[in-house]
Amino acid sequence: MEKLIQSIFDIQNEQDFNEVALQIFHFQYNCVDVYRQFVDGVGRNNPKHYLEIPCLPISFFKTHYVATRDCVPTVVFQSSGTTGQVRSKHHVKDAQVYEESFTRAYKDLIGDPSNQIILALLPNYLEQGQSSLVYMVDHLVKQTNHPLSGFLLNQIDAIEQRYNEAIALDKEVVIFGVSYALLDLAERKINLSKAKIIETGGMKGRRKEMTKAELHTLLKAGLHVDYISSEYGMTELLSQGYSNRDGLFETPPWMKICIRDVNDPFQYLTNGKSGGINVFDLANLYSCSFIATDDLGKITHENFEILGRIDLSDIRGCNLLVQ
Repeated sequence: MEKLIQSIFDIQNEQDFNEVALQIFHFQYNCVDVYRQFVDGVGRNNPKHYLEIPCLPISFFKTHYVATRDCVPTVVFQSSGTTGQVRSKHHVKDAQVYEESFTRAYKDLIGDPSNQIILALLPNYLEQGQSSLVYMVDHLVKQTNHPLSGFLLNQIDAIEQRYNEAIALDKEVVIFGVSYALLDLAERKINLSKAKIIETGGMKGRRKEMTKAELHTLLKAGLHVDYISSEYGMTELLSQGYSNRDGLFETPPWMKICIRDVNDPFQYLTNGKSGGINVFDLANLYSCSFIATDDLGKITHENFEILGRIDLSDIRGCNLLVQ
């Protein structure tokens, strides 16, 4: 398996991705029982290209055990949720694959944490526990190797103080924040003009939902920044996409986004047309790499845009704001 894991992170082009994706499909078809049942049920067990690989509905992570049958998880992540809501579970056999994935993606798309001060405003994730986002940000914080980095709850004065100290040290400041916590910060009109703000996680029922454009307008004005970045990730994935100035998300080479017709799950749409988001996350080696999400999006200039949620889907805390 070490050779296959290395091949995931060595992907350079479309041909590499296709070859590795097909290898992983056959591995998961043979070793992940619920995925094999799903693939046999839809009658598509012999794909010749990754676009022919069936994508498992993401809701299966709430109702089934989605992992290889010999999986002894090193960590089990659970999605955020309101009281009484069934939470998705992701049984992760090899946490080092997750760490490799998020570290490489962050360095490529955001920056090197060793040159940064990272502040995290993720109160509800800390409260509920077993969060893949907290796990990721905690590891990135440790990679900064700096005492100013860390998790802050309602310590707004401490955020401003740490930011000012970091700028005085000529450090790049990155602030990860759930949307409602960033709005709380923006209402204080604190000048964070030299920080990179990464919003994620939605409102969690703490504030009214709003479009991403509305949210970013408020955050830019309140925090005195030119743009807001976003992270696209979820419990069921071990890879993330990030957006920067233009609001379009980029992904690492081992992760692809395709847009399906909401009325025909096996029909993909051309660029510029909106539909359901299918994620091909090859880092999900020991669970399922091929997932049909409940998110709406479209491909724009080879990157992708998040438009909201498919009707009747649960509101989920993974960086999506219902439009």
